[in-house]
Parts: sequence; C-alpha cells; structure tokens
Amino acid sequence: MEPQTLDSFLVQHPHITSVDLLIVDLDGVLRGKRVERSLLNKVFTQGFNLPQSVLGLDSTGATVETSHLGVVTGDQDRLCRPIAGTLQLIPWHAAGDRAQVLCAMYEMDGSPLEIYPRHVLERAKARFEKLGYQVGLALELEFYLIDPQRTQEGALQAPVSKVSGNRMNSTQVYSINDLDDYDDFIQAVLDSARAQGIPADAVIAEYAPGQFEVNLNYQQDILKATDDAVLLKRVIHAIARQHGMQATFMAKPYIDEAGNGLHIHMSLLDRDGQNVLAAEDPRENALMRQAVAGLLDMADATQAFCCPTLNSYRRFAKGSFAPTNKTWGLDNRSVAMRIPASNVAATRIENRMAGADANPYFAVTAMLAGITEGIEGKLTPPPYTTGDAYKRGAAMVPDNQRDSLRAMANDSRIETWFGKETMRVYSEVKWHNLQLFEQQITPMEYALLLPMV
Repeated sequence: MEPQTLDSFLVQHPHITSVDLLIVDLDGVLRGKRVERSLLNKVFTQGFNLPQSVLGLDSTGATVETSHLGVVTGDQDRLCRPIAGTLQLIPWHAAGDRAQVLCAMYEMDGSPLEIYPRHVLERAKARFEKLGYQVGLALELEFYLIDPQRTQEGALQAPVSKVSGNRMNSTQVYSINDLDDYDDFIQAVLDSARAQGIPADAVIAEYAPGQFEVNLNYQQDILKATDDAVLLKRVIHAIARQHGMQATFMAKPYIDEAGNGLHIHMSLLDRDGQNVLAAEDPRENALMRQAVAGLLDMADATQAFCCPTLNSYRRFAKGSFAPTNKTWGLDNRSVAMRIPASNVAATRIENRMAGADANPYFAVTAMLAGITEGIEGKLTPPPYTTGDAYKRGAAMVPDNQRDSLRAMANDSRIETWFGKETMRVYSEVKWHNLQLFEQQITPMEYALLLPMV
C-alpha cells in the first residue's frame, strides 16, 4: 500500500487511534501487535519486526524449540510489512477508533521468508500459473456457535437464542427458523465482512445444533480469496463474542455431531476466461479427470496440512459428510472431490478434505499442487463414485495424524510445493503437538480402565 493510500485512509477515518498489525502463524491463527496511529507511517514505509518464533508455536502458545526458531537461534526477529489493500476499519470495535491490517513476514533483507504461509501460497500460485491457467476460487467455512456457559457436566452446548429464548437441540439443516433466531448475529457478520471488503455472501444453518456455514463469493485473485478466509474467521469470532457467544472452527467439537469443514471450490480458466473444466458431463472432461486424479494422488501427503490437529481426524467417520476415502463424483457430498451440480459454465471441483481448522493458505496450496501434478503428469483417476462413497472399497485417506505426517514426509512433491524448511518446521511442530495431546490421560480411561485392570 502506497503512503498516499495510507494518508487517504487516515483522512477518511480521523478518529482512528490504534491499528492491529496481523500476521498468520502455521495454524492460520492471527497474531501480531497493536500500535498507535502515530507509528503507522513508519510501519507502512519501513515495516516492523516480530520474532519468527511465532511460526513455531505449539497449541499452548509456547515455542517448539526443535523448530530451531527459538532460543537456539537467539529468537531472532523478522521483518513484517503490510499487505496492500488490507488496511480496514474494525467495524465491531465499539469506540470506532481502531483499524487492522494484514501483514506478511520477510527476511531482514526484504526477501520472502520461506516458511511464512502466504509466501508458500505465492510460490505455489506462480508454479501453477505456468500451466497457462487462472483459477476461480470460492471457500466455504463451517463453524459452531457455543454457549460460554457449559453444562453441569462441563460439556459444550449450543447457545440460547435471544429471539426465541430456545436452545437449538436438533439437526435442522438449512432451517430458516434457525437463521431467524440468530439473524442479528448473521447480519452483523455479513455487515462487518462487507465493511472490510470481504465478499461473504451467504450463511446457512448446517447439519447440527448451532452449526452454520458462511460462503465467500467466487473470485479469481487466489491470494485475496485466501486472505479473506483468514480475516473472516476473525470477524466471526469477534461478532460471536459481541453477542455473548463463542464461535469455534475446531474440526470436531462434538463427537456425536457433524464436524466443521473448509470446502474449497476451484475452476480453471484459460487466457480468454473460459472454464476449461466445463462439459455436459464433466466426468469425461480430460482436464477435469487429470486434475481430480492429481488431487487424489496427493491426498495422503497433503492430509497433514488439511487436517492439522489430533482433533481434525475425529471429523472423519462414515456418514459424516467428511470424506474417508479417495473418491470423486458428480453432485455427491460423500466423496472427497465433488463436482457440484451447476450450469456448464460454472463447472468446478469442490475439495472436501480440509477441516475448518486448516490454515487456508496451506489448504489452497495443497489444491494447486494436486491439480498441477495431475495435469502435468496426465494422471488417470479411479472410477467415479455414484451413491454412498462410504460403502465403496476405495483407498482410504489417513485417518490419524501420525500416518498423515509420515505420508507427508515420504512424498518428495511436498518439499517441492511447500519448501524444505516449511516442511521441516511444520513437521516438528505437529509431532510436538501430537505428543502434547497424547500424553494426557482422558476421563474415560480413568472411568473404564482404572477399576478394571
């Protein structure tokens, strides 16, 4: 963003007193610092420093020292710079005097920091575009609204509607009544997103009490579409708090209810803007078949990025609308790679693998990688699936974090697409997190095993 644009923003918003400088860690979590208005010109012309160890944090927020981003290297700083076009007013801030800007992290000499998630996607985008295609991209995020008050047993529960006074306790997918009950929250999310230039265009009630899905509109700018997904999560968290609720993008907050997914819709466009995946029967389109084949061929290796936590794998269960095997098909929500029902011009692939807890930059990188590898290698997909994919004998995707991390390590294409250092740091952090969670003894173990063995 040019200084003049910054000047225009400050003239337009004279009451701004502080700005949140946001960066994205490996898990897609926003971190950063808050600065006074007087420092903004320096931030936009010279950048600001943050320790690169924020990219090597475990789930407790502590640095994973085996990442070699912490004390072993002196906990060094890296340069951060604002991303053009992302300086926006924070509309939910009551005083109306705060703004935010999304930033990216660089080496101190100004070159892109290899492991920074947005730079990973930038490199993937550049490699993908050598195919001669552009993309149309739309992301859908599922989330739960949670009552901050837990049950007597300490369990999560859906919130009480301020409109009806009722607590959602049944699955009413696509219910308009549920949307009416939470209309103030939904409208505030859409209004705040619109005010920040985030094209959120629809919210639906999903497949469990308190579960919703928000859709980002189709666009051709890969980086902005992914930035929007990251920033939309912040909007939803903030508006939920404002309405006395919590929002969570945790992949499986309730073991007996549907999980939260990040569904990525992607079409391929030629230089004239024509959709090259389009066909009366897209399952017979050669490029569609190759793209799907590549995505399925890399599914094992990219699973660790699409499903980044131990909880991510609880989402995968038969009949859950989360894919458990390497399948594809037309208008079929039980498969991994779905071709949605649409008019011919809107033909696209919907990748249903990623959980809502995935870092969107990594999830979109994984999709670009699979499509490119499939087209370059002219790969052939398995037979398409009709009906219930859970009952088919297709090859399974990794259903646990250990297997997915091993699959990632054993596929040389991951290093090519994500970078050697990214892969090393990500692996160290994820193995550390896995051990962190596995070293906890659950109440069920005490209840069932302690008195019996």
